[in-house]
Amino acid sequence: MKRSIGKFVALALGFGLATESFAEEWNVSTWGKRRAFTEHIEKLAELVSAKTNGDFTMNVSYGGLSKNRENLDGISIGAFEMAQFCAGYHRDKNRAITVLELPFLGVETLDQEVAVSHAVYDHPAVKNEMAQWNAKIIMTSPMPQYNLVGTGEPRDTLADFDGMRVRATGGLGAAFKAVGGVPTSVTATEAFQAMESGVVDTVAFAQHAHLSFGTINQADWWTANLNPGTVNCPVVVNIDAYEGLSSAHKEALDSSIDEAIAHYLKNYGELLDKWDSILVEKNVKKVMIDPAVIEEFKAAAAVPARDAWIADMSAQGLPAQELYDLVQTTLAAAKK
Repeated sequence: MKRSIGKFVALALGFGLATESFAEEWNVSTWGKRRAFTEHIEKLAELVSAKTNGDFTMNVSYGGLSKNRENLDGISIGAFEMAQFCAGYHRDKNRAITVLELPFLGVETLDQEVAVSHAVYDHPAVKNEMAQWNAKIIMTSPMPQYNLVGTGEPRDTLADFDGMRVRATGGLGAAFKAVGGVPTSVTATEAFQAMESGVVDTVAFAQHAHLSFGTINQADWWTANLNPGTVNCPVVVNIDAYEGLSSAHKEALDSSIDEAIAHYLKNYGELLDKWDSILVEKNVKKVMIDPAVIEEFKAAAAVPARDAWIADMSAQGLPAQELYDLVQTTLAAAKK
């Protein structure tokens, strides 16, 4: 019976009798719970469904499809059609985009983060590396500069960072290591337990993650202006699934990305607007680091990390200097 139906559909298509797209259902893998970090994915699903009258739907799963460190692997084998991942979780698999995790790049706003991320994603070296995992990056998950929460007395000098056990991944981890810190790359979902059990002294997150993963509830203080950098977390689609979409469904997806990002930025901005009141509510001290200390941190971490990254990635055959320069020129243009 199924075979006969299939033949009928094929004939109908061949004779132009069927013009509408078939229903499409995608599974989307992320982690944690719905939060500011995932609002663009939720909005994308909403927009795509609306534009296709429910013919193209996305089921967003928060940990039910894969572990967060394995989302890129899941995309590569077609276990699901879309996923979110963070570069620092597996730097060897996504080397080119780790340029966006270098410390003290100078990014000041979420709009600037979107601009530099998407410029890097469009570079051929990034596209080629992602294609090795059967993945196509469609948008970033822009996050503000990370800052620390911790317990006990605030750590507000470089001497205080010496020996500090900090949850920090990627370039941020390297930055803290450069000033004597001891970074650990436990995942976001493991950070609360690591802090609660004393495995780490401090946790570096963006504001939404301190809230979503509960680290703010363990904290006595938060650094308001350390701003050493951030992590980069793209949203990718399986290339085969994307190329297999009908033209109408592909158009619905592609045309919804900018609006999904705009929704994300608006939603995150509302969180930032109320952040100070959240600190007061949770009795967390807002710590302002002396600008001289920040400059010391930059001198110790930024240039060495950049030079080491360029040398390492160049040795692996990537156009590292070109990628770094692309970040800087795009950022300069965005700031204008």
